[in-house]
Amino acid sequence: MVALVQTVAYLGLEARSVEVQCQVAPSLPRFSIVGLPDKAVSESRERVQAALSAMGLALPPKRITINLSPVDLPKDGSHYDLPIALALLAAMGVTDAEQLGDWVAVGELALDGRIIASPGVLIAALHANTIECGLICPQAQGPEAKWASDVPVLAPRDLASLLAHLKGTQALPEPRAGALAEAQAGNDLKQVKGQESAKRALEIAAAGGHNLLMMGPPGSGKSLLASCLPAILPQLTPAEALEVSMVQSVAGTLEEGRISRARPFRAPHHSASMAALTGGGLKVRPGEVSLAHLGVLFLDELPEFQRGVLDSLRQPLETGKVDVARANAHVTFPARVQLIAAMNPCRCGYAGDPVSQCNRYPRCAGDYQARLSGPLLDRVDLHVEVAAVSALDMALPSPKEGSAEVAARVEAARKRATKRGVRSNAELEGERLEQHATPENEARGLLLKAAEKLNLSARGYTRVLRVARTIADLAGAAQIGRPHVAEALSYRQTIGRG
Repeated sequence: MVALVQTVAYLGLEARSVEVQCQVAPSLPRFSIVGLPDKAVSESRERVQAALSAMGLALPPKRITINLSPVDLPKDGSHYDLPIALALLAAMGVTDAEQLGDWVAVGELALDGRIIASPGVLIAALHANTIECGLICPQAQGPEAKWASDVPVLAPRDLASLLAHLKGTQALPEPRAGALAEAQAGNDLKQVKGQESAKRALEIAAAGGHNLLMMGPPGSGKSLLASCLPAILPQLTPAEALEVSMVQSVAGTLEEGRISRARPFRAPHHSASMAALTGGGLKVRPGEVSLAHLGVLFLDELPEFQRGVLDSLRQPLETGKVDVARANAHVTFPARVQLIAAMNPCRCGYAGDPVSQCNRYPRCAGDYQARLSGPLLDRVDLHVEVAAVSALDMALPSPKEGSAEVAARVEAARKRATKRGVRSNAELEGERLEQHATPENEARGLLLKAAEKLNLSARGYTRVLRVARTIADLAGAAQIGRPHVAEALSYRQTIGRG
């Protein structure tokens, strides 16, 4: 007899159907798993055998063969434990094999028979909904699975309670969808004293989803400004929140099925490797740029990152996705992020400071800034200098306008962008860019002269147009005028050229 149980293999945010086939045949006792299993899947033999032993069941003294079909698809992860155990129980006649045909099963087994959480349950639930099946998953991830439409979900604590439910002796309660996580309060712009030009650039970046690079001496408030950004960004739509949660599910960071409407904010240390930042590794997992999808990726001390690591961000910043190619897999993760970066003007941090002047200026500043490639800087829409803050500035009263007032203007600007068919003006391109970001004649003349003088690339030219469109939106203007273009150009001249 051959028993069949459905499960999934994860390729990025995509779930592929996998059929777990189990045959128990007369022969010398042997338990083998075939079908391109990785180390974790091969070790399922021991976990499944121990879990069955904890229930008082012994494996028959026969040849047990588990086949994971299709055999040319690599299988990795501990979530194959549960479907392997169910297929074996069905082949042994402990449970009804036909009854399992309407379910997709995922979950790791403990040695005592408990079903432990495994990454990717939300993806599996969405796949089960697509093929019109129910989902069997760990109890801890039932709330996560219930977010996937109306898919039936069984979320047992252990293998024994699942078998009792399947036999009809004890019904499992239906899990409820996880609650919306409350957004954590971030820093308020009222905490930032002075720095009006930097706060203006931050508002433009938030309103248009533009990339921003801040350069200034230590202690000037660059990190504080970046930490204020989440408070002025609009909440994720329900569809966007599901997108973000799918990435978190694959990464195993979606706790208790709680989905948040707050935009992700990731701030990796400058020692991060390329795989940590863009994704990959032995078992391909999303990197920081994907975990920040539809949110903010903040890179502090930008030149301290390895140059190769930074340049690996060039493709994601342009295309909004990361393609991770390996010998046995090709995986795509979403990575539509807003890059916010901060840096000192030189290694010591005091280039241009009239009080604490850098001893090696200007060579120190030139060498330090040269660690950033031109193509990367070309993908940053806004370059702004953040001046040093004096003790007198700190003694000033807090500004009257805080994050709430700025967030209202940002929300209004984003709504104007939504009417153009994009999430933000940073996504304007092609016909939409030409239709909605064509400046008035006088403004166009200024832009063309500046493009020639500043030697703007084609990418830099379009990014200036997008920023000008956002500035016009914040001003409530239907058309891009000369002041909007002039302000947009002012943010292309501070760090680098292009």
